[in-house]
This record gives sequence, structure tokens and C-alpha cells, in this order.
Amino acid sequence: MTTSTRTAPNVNAAAIATFLVFGMNGLVFASWAARIPAVTETLHLTSGQMGTLLLCTAVGSLVALPSAGWVVGRIGTANTVRAAGLLAASAGAAIAFSLMAGSVATTALALFFFGAGVGLWDVAQNIEGADVEHRLGRTIMPQFHAAFSGGAFVGALVGAWLSQIGVGLPEHLLVIAGVVVLLTVTAPRYFMPHQSTATAHDDGAPALKGPLAWRDSRTLLIGVVVLGATLTEGAGNDWIAKASVDGLNTSESTGALLFALFVAAMTLMRFLGGRAIDRFGRVAVLRVSMAAAALGLALFVFAGNLILAGVGAALWGIGAALAFPMGMSAAADDPKHAAARVSVVSTLGYVAFLAGPPLLGYLGDQTGIRMALLAIGVPILIALWLAGAAKPLPKSK
Repeated sequence: MTTSTRTAPNVNAAAIATFLVFGMNGLVFASWAARIPAVTETLHLTSGQMGTLLLCTAVGSLVALPSAGWVVGRIGTANTVRAAGLLAASAGAAIAFSLMAGSVATTALALFFFGAGVGLWDVAQNIEGADVEHRLGRTIMPQFHAAFSGGAFVGALVGAWLSQIGVGLPEHLLVIAGVVVLLTVTAPRYFMPHQSTATAHDDGAPALKGPLAWRDSRTLLIGVVVLGATLTEGAGNDWIAKASVDGLNTSESTGALLFALFVAAMTLMRFLGGRAIDRFGRVAVLRVSMAAAALGLALFVFAGNLILAGVGAALWGIGAALAFPMGMSAAADDPKHAAARVSVVSTLGYVAFLAGPPLLGYLGDQTGIRMALLAIGVPILIALWLAGAAKPLPKSK
């Protein structure tokens, strides 16, 4: 195993900086997701048309993600986060101006670059988080993702409040863009020192290159697990607010609050989940998580009142909480190959996280968005079946 001269205070500082970067990523995402109903109203879109617009974000991320491991290997996680944050902030401002102009076309283009920025940002922060986790010697990745969920929770509450008092989404996005620039430029200076993937490690073997990582069977199976597992998180993020408005006849602000409840449940579980993973093991916790997600989804869809729907949304969030961070930890079990493998798993996961919800929008045009959400039950069961692929690798001596 590679020996490092990094000191404990450096690792702790990197952990705090990574926590902040994850939190801002969640805030950015929720600032958009919580107010999707406002976008459909501003641009006069159906659920299917909104699904097409969301697909632009997915395409942007999926174009950027396969190269993310290479980018991180060349310029480091800190510089990748800086560049991705600036791209996402610029795209967020472009979305704001496009909504002011009522232009669907320019909103779609801005969402493409928004997706690319968020995708690069996500891979870089996960690689940094995995490095910190290895250096600390304990499970901390779920807490980083709790920071993402916490940021999303704050973003959802702010979105609900701004919607209630009549502040438009464009003004909301412009303020968020400014905050993103400030944090992503400053926080990464505390990240761990960059080590190029082109440099051989202590055992003399070079790091795994991106194309070869796509041929690694364990990495691909973990990616399939993450693909199925993160679909439930992506669907909840993008459609709980809208499904509540359409299916339960709630107000936009109430729909945003149900989304906030979903995110709050994820956040709490991610803060507590590290201990459960260390005690019961990654595979067992992943299987229980998928079962809880399936139960919460069914309860949300078939609930006849707001209280039961809220219980379902909370249980759905609990089930969705740990799958993605466990997948990132599993992909990074061997630090030498972490960048390439995390990039592969992130790409496969984002196929579901970003492309799945727009497809649910198309199905929602036929069945209603609440009933369309039942479609994610199949990939949840597949993730449950293949969960054993995430079993930790034996530690090197």
C-alpha cells in the first residue's frame, strides 16, 4: 500500500473542505430541482416536454463524465472542482436569463452546460472524498453525501420560501451562481495534494487507465448496482414536488416541502449510515436500503392523503441515502485505480440519476407522474440482486 507523508491536520482540513464542496453541490442541484414546477409554468411545458428539458442536463453530464477521471488525473481534484464550479455557475446564470426571456431553446442549451459542470464537479468531489476516507481509516463517504443532501435540503426550503413570497427562479439562480463561484474557488485549496495518475505508485505499477476500467467486471457490476440504486434518488429529486402537485392537488410550496422531507430523510440517514456500514457491512446495508426505497416508493404512489405520502417520501429518502456513497467507496477500494473506476461508476450511475427522470416524464404524460414512478421498482430489484458486487476488496499489506 502506498505510504503517504500527509499529516492528520491536512487530512482533517481536506475533509472539511470536501464536506463544504459536497454541500454546495447539493444546494445548486436543489435550487433547480425544487422549483421545476415553476419552470413548467414559466415556459408552458407539459410533463413530457419538461422531461425533454431535463434530458439536456443528463446529456451534458453524460458527455462530461467519461473523461472526468482523466481530467482529475491530469489537473487534480481541486482544479477540476474549480473549473466545474465556474462552468455550473455560468450555466446557472444563463438559465436565469433564458427563463426571463421565456426561451426554451436557450434554457435547454444552458442546462446542457449546467449538467456538464455538475457532472465533472461530482466525480472530482467523490474522488477527493474517497481519498480522505482511506486516509482516515473509517467510513466517512456517507457523511460527505449527507452534506450534499443537507445542501439540497436547504436549497429545497429556500426554494419553497421564495416560491411562497413570489420571488422568481431567475433571481434565485443568479444569487446561487455567485455563491458557487466564491466557494468553489476557495475551498479546494485545502484538498489533498495532487498526484498525477501518470506517475507509478510505490508498487511500480501505473494507475488503471479509463478505457481499461470499462473492462473491469467488478467495476461494471458496481456501476449497474449504482445505476439502479441512484434511479430512485434521481426520480425523487426531480419528481416528488411535481407528483405531489399533480397527484395530491397540493400547492407548489407544499410540493417543495414534501421534496424537502425526502431530502431531510436522506441527509439524516447519511449522517448515521457510516456506523451501520462499519458494523453490518456494505452489502447488507445496501440490500436493506433498496428494500426500504421500494416500500417508501409504493407508499408515496398509493397514498390517499398528504400524511401517508409524507411518510412514504421519508422512507423513500432513507432507502435512497446510502447507495450512491457506498458505490463510490466500492469503486475506490483500490486507491491506485480510484480515479478511473469512480469515473466509470459515476457515468453508469448518472445514466439513471439524470436520464431516468426525464424518461419518467414521458411515461407520466400517459399514466400521470405518480403512477409513472412505479417503473423504477424494476431497477431497484436489480440493484438488490447484484448488491454483492460491492463487497470490499481485501486490503493490501
